[in-house]
Order: sequence, then structure tokens, then C-alpha cells
Amino acid sequence: MSAEPIIRFEQATKSYGEFAALEAFTLEVLRGEFLTVIGSSGCGKTTILKMINGLLLPDNGSVWVDGEDTADADLIALRRNIGYVIQNIGLFPHMNVWKNIAYVPSLLNKQDKDRTKKAVSRLMGVVGLDEDLMGRYPSELSGGQQQRVGIARALAASPYILLMDEPFGAVDEITRKMLQEEIKRIHHELDVTIVFVTHDIREALTLGTRVLVMDNGHIEQLGTPEEILAHPATDFVAALTEDRRPN
Repeated sequence: MSAEPIIRFEQATKSYGEFAALEAFTLEVLRGEFLTVIGSSGCGKTTILKMINGLLLPDNGSVWVDGEDTADADLIALRRNIGYVIQNIGLFPHMNVWKNIAYVPSLLNKQDKDRTKKAVSRLMGVVGLDEDLMGRYPSELSGGQQQRVGIARALAASPYILLMDEPFGAVDEITRKMLQEEIKRIHHELDVTIVFVTHDIREALTLGTRVLVMDNGHIEQLGTPEEILAHPATDFVAALTEDRRPN
């Protein structure tokens, strides 16, 4: 992992009416890292993702992605390089697995159907899906399989940033652990920069190369899982990690 920042928030503020989701928020996400974001409900976690993707622009301050200010960027071009995975993945219900994953590669490859076929096959392997599932529809898949298809679709344009908003929250614990292992493997193999929002401190500490703890639009602590556990910076972080620290 390089020390070069690929995402940078500079004194970014975002409000919804009188509610400030982020206030003078400053953060650097390093190229190739796996940043997990955790905090109380309404602390600004999802707002961070939407501002990286240009779905929201800051009221004040700026957000930079790969050296470009999102306020001045071609947002369509920006989003082509950013995958986005959410909890309710929103697969196209009338399309089978192959068509769901092939949707973006088909647009990029135009008439080169063989290239699209190879891309879909590769992505099925990347997310650990059996190719026998290609003809199934989302309603015929388990929750874990649907999430894997959603991750494959998000990776279809070979993005250099992958945003994940509580993607495993709706699956059972066994499936969740399997998906956590898969996303760790994908991060290692593809060297993609991942920003992963979760409400589960165990998940944040398990997955993140760094962990960002948020509360009320402010950073409580940013550090490695080991630093967060050994040296909680505030009472909020101490309470959040209390049952995860060694006795």
C-alpha cells in the first residue's frame, strides 16, 4: 500500500437543513487501504460515501478524489471508477446473474461479447460464485449470493475505489463471516481502495487496515485496529471497544 492519498476531505461541511452531518471534516484515505467507518446513527458515515461518489457536494470545504475536486469533476466519469455496494443491493430483478454482472461490461465493450463473457466469468470467480448460478434470477439466490453478485457488479468496471455501506448487515452471522473473508481476499488480490461503513465494531476491527470512529459529524479517532483497541482516544471510543480489548 502506498502512502499517497486517493481521497481527501478538506474542512468539508454538509448539512441537511439545520442538522450538520459533517462539520469541518478533514480526512485522507490512502491508495490501496481498507478504511472501515463506524459510529453512532446519524454521525455522517453514509454522507462520507456519498460525497466521495459525488452524490453529495460539500456546503463548505472540498472533497478530492484521485487529485480532482468533486465540485469541478465530470461526475459520470468519476463514478465509472468507483464501485458502490449497499445493504439492499438493488439487483435488477428481471435480469439473471449473468446479465446483472454483464450490464456494465456490455456498455464498455460494446459489441465485443466474448470480452464481456470473459469479464463476467472472471468476476464470478473473484467473488466466489459458481458459474452454474449465471442463469438464476435474484429471487432464486440466497442473501449471501445476492451480496456476492452485487459486489461483482460493483467491480465490473475495474474501479480503483470500492464504497460499501453496511453491505453485510442483512445476512446471517455465518454468511457474514464468509463474506468478510471474501472481501478481505478481494482487497488483497485487486489492491482496490475500500471505504466500508459498518455499525459493528467487530467487523470494523476485523476488516480495516485503519478504522475511523465517528460521532456527531466529527472524528473521534482514526488509527489501526491495534491502536484503537490499545489506546482509545476518547470515552466514546473506549465505550465502543470495551468488550474487544484484552483483559
